[in-house]
Amino acid sequence: MTDSAMQDPPAHDPATTDGAGRDPAGQRAGGQTGEQAGGQTGEQADEGYARGLGSRQVQMIAIGGAIGTGLFLGAGRAIHQAGPGLILMYATAGAVVFCIMRALGELLAYRPVSGSFADYAREFLGPFAGFATGWTYWLMWVVTGMAEVTAAATYLAYWWPAVPQWLAALGFLLVLFAANLISVRLFGEVEFWLSMIKVTAILGMILIGLGVLTLGLGAAGDTASVGHLWRDGGFFPNGVGRSLLTLQIVMFAYVAVELVGVTAGEAQDPRRTLPRAINTLPWRIVLFYVGALTVILCIVPWTEFQPGVSPFVAAFARTGIPFGAGVVNFVVLSAALSSCNSGMYSTGRMLRDLAANGQGPKVFTRLTARRTPAPGILASVAVMSTGVWLNYVDPHGAFTYITAMATVAGVWTWGVILAAHIRYRAAVRAGRAAPAWFRAPGGAAASWCALVFLAVVVVLIGADAQARVSLYGVPVWALALCTGYAFLRRRDPAAFGRRPDRPASDAAAR
Repeated sequence: MTDSAMQDPPAHDPATTDGAGRDPAGQRAGGQTGEQAGGQTGEQADEGYARGLGSRQVQMIAIGGAIGTGLFLGAGRAIHQAGPGLILMYATAGAVVFCIMRALGELLAYRPVSGSFADYAREFLGPFAGFATGWTYWLMWVVTGMAEVTAAATYLAYWWPAVPQWLAALGFLLVLFAANLISVRLFGEVEFWLSMIKVTAILGMILIGLGVLTLGLGAAGDTASVGHLWRDGGFFPNGVGRSLLTLQIVMFAYVAVELVGVTAGEAQDPRRTLPRAINTLPWRIVLFYVGALTVILCIVPWTEFQPGVSPFVAAFARTGIPFGAGVVNFVVLSAALSSCNSGMYSTGRMLRDLAANGQGPKVFTRLTARRTPAPGILASVAVMSTGVWLNYVDPHGAFTYITAMATVAGVWTWGVILAAHIRYRAAVRAGRAAPAWFRAPGGAAASWCALVFLAVVVVLIGADAQARVSLYGVPVWALALCTGYAFLRRRDPAAFGRRPDRPASDAAAR
C-alpha cells in the first residue's frame, strides 16, 4: 500500500482536554460536542477512526461475543466431566464476567478509547502493565484467530471433504481480511450477520427443545424429562471438585465478551450504545448459556454426551429433525468465522494503540483513507497465516497446537481490567480522577471478589492435566515481553513515562 493511501492520525493537543477527551467547555477535541461527535455516521473519532458502528451492530457484536465455539463444541467435554452441575458453573462464571464487564463499562465511561484495556492498565497500573496487556491481548486474538480459521476449515469438510483443509483456511482468512480492510462499517455488517446466525440458531434450539419437553415433539419426546438433571447420579454426579475443574473450559467460552470495549473509538454515540450492550449481558448469559444447556440436558441424559462432540449436534440427532446435523454444522462454521473476524478487528486496533504510545512499531499508527489500521491488521493476519501452514503440516493436530495460550491470555486481560478499576476507584476517592457517569455495582469490592475468582481459575487450570499445557508457554511469553519492554524503553524513555490521560509535555517535564 502506498503512502498516498495512508494517513497519520490527526494531531491532537491533550493539554486542552480532560481525561475523557473533552475540553472545559464540553467540546470534544475535534471541536464538536459529544452528541455531535458520537451521533453522526462516519464522523471521524478523536483517535482518527470513523464512527461507523451503529447501535444495532454494537449490540450484536456484544451478543455474538457471548456465543462462540466454546459453547457449541467445548461444552461436550465439560458436560462429560461435570454432568448437570455444569449449569451452575456457567451461571457462576457468568456472574463474574458481568462484574468484569461493568468494571470495564465504568472505565469506558471515564475515558472511551479503542485501546481500552491497555490504555487503562497504562494509566492506573503503570507502563509495563499497559505494554504487557496490549501485546497479550493481541496474542490471544491471533492465537484464537488461528484456532477458529482451523475449525472453520474442518467444518467445511462436512460438505466438501475433497477441499484441502489448508486451502479452506487460507480462503476464509483472505475473505475476512478484505472485510476488515475495506471499512469498519463492512466489518460491522459482516459481524452483525454472523452473530445473527448464532443468535437465531440458539433461540431455535431452545424453542425446539421446549417443544420436545412440553409437547412431546420428535423422537426424543417420550424420553425427554427435567428429571435428567438429577436422576443419573445427582446434580453433581462426579463430585463438586470435578465440576469446579470445568471452570477453565467455561471461562474460555466467555472469552470475547470484552470485545465491546474495543469498539469504543468507533461506535456511534458510545455513551448510549456501550452501557446498553453491557447491561444486557446477564440475560444473554441466562438465555444462551444457562437456558440452552438446561434444555439440551433435559432432552438427552448427560451420560450420553462425549468429549469432542457438540452437545447441540447430539441433541438434534436425538430429536430426529431432518438435516439437523447440517444446520448445526453451518451454525458452528458461522461462529468460528465470527470469532476470527472479531480477532482481526481487535488486533489491528490494539497494535495501533501500542504504537501510538511508543510501545510498538510506529508503522502501526497509520490509517488508510477509509480510517482502518491496515498495517496492524496485515501484520496480525500474517501471523494468523501460520495456522494455514499448520493445517498443511498436521491438519489433525492443528487445533490443539494453537489454542494453548488463549484461556490464560483472556484471564490476564480480565484481571487487568479489574485491577485497573480498583485503582481507578482509589484515584476517584483521592480526587485524582473524575467519577464516571456509569458506575459498576459493588465498586472495588466486587472487582476484588472477581479477581479472587480468576486466581482460582488459574489454580484449577494447573490442577487439570489436560488444561495444564496452557501454562507452559507463559514463562516464554513473559520473557519475550520483558525483553521487548526493556529494548523499547531504552529507545524511547519519554514514551514510557507518559500517562495517556496527561499531555506528553507533562511527562517530559517530569
